[in-house]
Amino acid sequence: MLLAALTTTLLALLRSDATGVGFVAGYAVAWVLFAAAVVAVRRVPARMVVPLVLAGAVAVTATGLVAPPRTSTDAYRYAWDGRVQAAGVSPYDHAPADPALAGLRDPWLFPDRATCAHGSHDLAALGDGLCTRINRPAVHTIYPPVAEGWFLLVHSLSPTGVRHKALQTGAAVLSLSVTALLVLVLRRRGDPRRAAWWAWCPAVPVEGVNNAHADVLAVLFAVCALVAVTRRRAAGGFLLGLAITAKLLPALLVSGALSGVRRPRQALAVLGAAAGTIAALYLPYVLLSRGSVLGYLGGYAEEEGYDDAGAGSRYALVRLVVPDVWAMPAVLLGLAVVSVLVVVRGDPERPWRGALVTTGTAFLLLTPGYSWYALLLVALVALDGRGEWLGVALAGAVAYLAGPELGSGAATAAYGTAAVAAYGGWWLRRRGRRERAARRPRRRPDGGERAEVGRGRGQTRVSAAAPKETSKRSHQMLTLVYAPRSVPAGRA
Repeated sequence: MLLAALTTTLLALLRSDATGVGFVAGYAVAWVLFAAAVVAVRRVPARMVVPLVLAGAVAVTATGLVAPPRTSTDAYRYAWDGRVQAAGVSPYDHAPADPALAGLRDPWLFPDRATCAHGSHDLAALGDGLCTRINRPAVHTIYPPVAEGWFLLVHSLSPTGVRHKALQTGAAVLSLSVTALLVLVLRRRGDPRRAAWWAWCPAVPVEGVNNAHADVLAVLFAVCALVAVTRRRAAGGFLLGLAITAKLLPALLVSGALSGVRRPRQALAVLGAAAGTIAALYLPYVLLSRGSVLGYLGGYAEEEGYDDAGAGSRYALVRLVVPDVWAMPAVLLGLAVVSVLVVVRGDPERPWRGALVTTGTAFLLLTPGYSWYALLLVALVALDGRGEWLGVALAGAVAYLAGPELGSGAATAAYGTAAVAAYGGWWLRRRGRRERAARRPRRRPDGGERAEVGRGRGQTRVSAAAPKETSKRSHQMLTLVYAPRSVPAGRA
């Protein structure tokens, strides 16, 4: 029933005309239903868990296909980059507005003058009465090689005239692939229920499928990398390189992939494989492009305020406690400290735990204004099971959708609430571990169990259980251990 309600809510939301705060309100309802569903799945019989998770994943994912991209126009850039590459042109050499590529324009991405004159929030002006659905048409692409390869693949396999449906369908396939991978991994570790944290999360159909963001491709490679690195570090490094060249954000997972590394050779296997993969994938584009393969990356960082602590809502939480000019150094220092702690104290059998801490901390320090970045965080939560970090994903949606109407204070409040939830979850888990450790009985030397009454000085231990009978040999051994010994006079 909860999954049916969640699916219905997402369908209504994506088919509606709601924007800004109105969209956030409907999105919040979907998140409440999602949270209730993942709590309810704990009571589902074990034999029914996997079928239910997979069926729910198909239903929830399919809702993203019912409408054109609702809250982002990035998919139009993806389609353009795929078309440009299919024509034998490097996507890093020309901006969409460049007249040199005018022959590749079509009425879908570049509407006629009448449509441009009518105006729409998702149309960018090109001058002379022309417009395009592609955002930032005057700048070069910033997407790395694996993402560009994905755009080319989708374009090559798509029938003519499918428009945005091709990218959305491809994103849906990737999303369901992540779900299947999580189910396989978590079944081996005993709890496939956690796969629902990804499979049913509203961020997946909205940001991953409907908006068709390439982050889903990066998430698939990132999950593969963290699973592989527990057995074969070089393979994990290779997959991590693929994730980074699909979307640069998975670079935050490096410290998690190095969790518990004690030998330089082990670290070199991961880092060398990742670096070699990145270099090998960038090399063809470097050789074929006349311009920089980094494209608009530097301009994007400046536009979003990551190089200026006083711009927009970046570093919102950090700026509450330090002056604006210190915000960036404080963020870098915080990330460095967390990364080192994850490498030194992380669990090599659960690298996703350290990756979740590093990624979640980075989001709280950087307070990004785009909600689809958190798709990576959602997958890490599913692997590790610490649901309190999902508040960060919802905070990103508030910052992106409601921020323009409510101001930067909305982002600060949302990320602040998410930080409190993450800290509260950590504190409750730590308290629970201490209480369980205190209740755990301790073994007596004679094989019985005893519980500690107190820890203060002079307090004694009271036996909670003792053997009813002690053999003669055991009695002699206990006498030797606990009987007071005389001290020779010469050593007094």
